[in-house]
Amino acid sequence: MTEPPGGDVEERRSTPVRWLDADEREAWLSLVRVMAKLPPLLDSQLGHRAGLTFFEYTVLAILSEQADRTLRMSRLATLTNSSPSRLSHAARHLEGRGFLRREADPDDGRCIRAVLTGAGWEAVEAAAPGHVDAVRDLVLDALGADQIGAYRQANERILRRVDPEQATRPAWSVATASTR
Repeated sequence: MTEPPGGDVEERRSTPVRWLDADEREAWLSLVRVMAKLPPLLDSQLGHRAGLTFFEYTVLAILSEQADRTLRMSRLATLTNSSPSRLSHAARHLEGRGFLRREADPDDGRCIRAVLTGAGWEAVEAAAPGHVDAVRDLVLDALGADQIGAYRQANERILRRVDPEQATRPAWSVATASTR
């Protein structure tokens, strides 16, 4: 490995490196493998069954969970953890298929809202059963009933570090005392 710019990393560190032990390394690498394998599998299922990518489905599903089926694009980008340009590209594609429309926010004309259309609602309704089957098959059914709570707790603990403001938590989602 070549030396990074600015000198030796070890000289600049104030504390020694806490290398991963064998169990930690296996846990980390298993998470990396899940993060690499799961999204393409969900993309494939949704693509074959509904003609949507996982990201497009997520956009439509989030809009479907809103009382008025509407969100500002900026909030939708946060909830989907996407850049504004990625969301705009997906929205343009979904708009072209009649699944959503974009409009000026009546409360602030500088903002744009995404609105789920009737056709978008129907697309989510049609795609959801197959998506839920895939989620169960690939993730939840691999865990025992007692492991699901522990899995959620582990995810919530990680999320407190990677999303401390809980910006990606949907309004309907409630963190219970057991997940804090």
